[in-house]
Amino acid sequence: MTETDYLAAVRESYDTVAATYAQRVPEPAALDPLSRGMLAVFAESVRRAGTGPVADVGCGPGKVTAHLAASGVDAFGVDLSSRMLSLARRAHPHLRFVQGSMTALGIGGGAVGGILAWYSTHHTPPAHLPAVFAEFHRVLAPGGHLLWGCYTGDEHLRPVQGYGHPVSYESYLSPAERVAELLGRAGLVVTATLEQEPQGRLTRRHACLLARKP
Repeated sequence: MTETDYLAAVRESYDTVAATYAQRVPEPAALDPLSRGMLAVFAESVRRAGTGPVADVGCGPGKVTAHLAASGVDAFGVDLSSRMLSLARRAHPHLRFVQGSMTALGIGGGAVGGILAWYSTHHTPPAHLPAVFAEFHRVLAPGGHLLWGCYTGDEHLRPVQGYGHPVSYESYLSPAERVAELLGRAGLVVTATLEQEPQGRLTRRHACLLARKP
């Protein structure tokens, strides 16, 4: 699948599901304690580093962007879906949300002190992940931090429905160690890894990786 094909599928699918997604996805305060803890560690890390704002990449309706902002982080959101961005701007008019792709963020080199990729890279075909992580490295300032969180595994999923609507995106689950390896190849140093087994609302194994640009 070409970059143009998969990005178009993600954009169109999330435009379709945006309103239902915003209703169903829980607020960050309702996440499991370990996920909330990793978000808190990330927020403190970028505040202490003081290297610039945080880009919430794949921000959706902006719930986690707003959570970071409430914790004292200068955060803004980036998303492919114009309908997701409309919902985010309506819910959080005091924050900035811009349209962009993970492969071309439209952000200057070294311009951000943090990147949050929270359950947002799994629609990227594995062959394109190195380019995504290279783009993260490019826009991060030296000393900047990345928090990646997602379901993990070794599966290629092709759903026909999402959140009660037809979708055309696909999902690619990778083991946490594979993601860590790719981050390392992109020039980012993984400083912490958290892996959790399915429990409660978590229906699949998932992981959080905290990384830093030297």
